[in-house]
Amino acid sequence: MGPDRTAIFLEVLIAILIPPLGVFLRHGCRVEFCICLLLTLLGYLPGIIYAIYAIIVVDHERFRPEYWQPINA
Repeated sequence: MGPDRTAIFLEVLIAILIPPLGVFLRHGCRVEFCICLLLTLLGYLPGIIYAIYAIIVVDHERFRPEYWQPINA
């Protein structure tokens, strides 16, 4: 089950103010956070754009069950 709309709205709001923090709240300290931090240091606007993309589009839970399933021969 995905996050509710209020949580996503608050994370996007935080991502507009401090982009890496919004991504950190959604994904933790993963590659998305590092990319957002780098983009924010290079330019504030690219950091915001990537943070909103990472919060709304990227969903690790969608692939998790298939990834951890054992291979049955």
